[in-house]
Amino acid sequence: MFKNYLKTAYRTLRKNVGFTAINVFGLALGLATCMLIVFYVVDELSYDKYNTKADRIYRANMQIKFGGIDQTYASSPSPLGLVFKKDYPEVENFCRFFQRGGFNVKKGTQTIHEDRMVYVDSTMFDVFTLPMTAGDPKHALVEPNTVVITETIAKRYFNTTQAVGKTFTFDEKLLYKVTGVIKDLPKQSHFHYDFFLSMTSKEESRENAWFSNNFNTYVLLKPGANVKQFEAKLPELMRKNAGPQLQDILHLNFDSFERAGNRYQLSLMPLLDIHLKSNLMSELDHNGNIQYVYIFGAVAIFILLIACVNFMNLSTARSANRAREVGVRKVLGSARKYLIAQFLSESMMVTFVATVIAVAAAYMLLPMFNNIAGKNIELNAASLIWLVPSLLITVFVIGFLAGSYPAFFLSGFQPIEVLKGKLSSGFKGGMLRSSLVVFQFFISIVLIIGTLVIYN
Repeated sequence: MFKNYLKTAYRTLRKNVGFTAINVFGLALGLATCMLIVFYVVDELSYDKYNTKADRIYRANMQIKFGGIDQTYASSPSPLGLVFKKDYPEVENFCRFFQRGGFNVKKGTQTIHEDRMVYVDSTMFDVFTLPMTAGDPKHALVEPNTVVITETIAKRYFNTTQAVGKTFTFDEKLLYKVTGVIKDLPKQSHFHYDFFLSMTSKEESRENAWFSNNFNTYVLLKPGANVKQFEAKLPELMRKNAGPQLQDILHLNFDSFERAGNRYQLSLMPLLDIHLKSNLMSELDHNGNIQYVYIFGAVAIFILLIACVNFMNLSTARSANRAREVGVRKVLGSARKYLIAQFLSESMMVTFVATVIAVAAAYMLLPMFNNIAGKNIELNAASLIWLVPSLLITVFVIGFLAGSYPAFFLSGFQPIEVLKGKLSSGFKGGMLRSSLVVFQFFISIVLIIGTLVIYN
């Protein structure tokens, strides 16, 4: 029976090549555009999720209000991480980043300037998920003047990923020994470095300076730790540790400092919120913006709605001309459920073909889209895990919605009235198609106006 539906649907669509082509390619264009935008949104939302402990990692932010300065920083004092680990049972571990800037790196007779360098604690591998292909992550960054590099850097300078034990010369005088090689950082990371230098090489990391704020501090909480309760302890932490230095510098106690309207406060930000919800001073890299995700998500929905409404409108218009066919089928004994199945099968077939074309178009346009969006989105096995089910659901939903109204409406006609032509003429002038056209124009105008406003 199902095979017969498909065969009949194919013959019907083939007889109306022009209509079928317009319907298929119109829907395919909308789906392809929507798909590219969805790729962008999914990519933005996937930042830092490669970390297996991502839900327990937080960054310490520092809000400073004093002397005309009112700013929140992504950095914090040097000793903060050590105090976290020592005095607070909720903390499993911590890791600090110190942005050094670049070094001139010696490669044979060449000197190459490398900017993507950072000092980190040896605990980085306990906090973040950075698979090491050579070396021991527990001891890699313990000694001073040691460095962990990415596979790309290892191949660039040593022509092999087995670079442990080799030496770099920085700025013609500093010797750093390679103690580990890690896989290249995922594109969806809020920091991108190629050289991770041992924090023990940095003297400032050992200073008890509570007003330096030069370190990006990340804390890994223990499973089940109450974040709210832990964060509630931070004011007392600053009062206890930064208070004495405040007294020495400004001759003020912490209470007097805050009563004067000043602020020196810590807060925690979840790791998964950093890329889209944090644009503070001293970020490790340029972040995105959650508003862009909302805007592009809304645009994708609008474009998909336009494509679906156009598909439904054309399907409804064409179905109106098939009222006499329905009447003949009913006279010959066809049950209503079979008529409904026939209309839906035709709609599903058109939607499926349009979806296949849309996938091919999106795949071919992806490199151009990456250039425009500044992304490196790739279709891989991980993408197919969510893409294939989503496309199948799309085919079913759009196909059902587009074919349901004609199917249920036409299949309910009385044969005698259909054959007299009474319902066909009334159907052609129905309110549904007018409403769909108005809806299409409304969304199109909204998108055009929005595009012009954003461009200006």
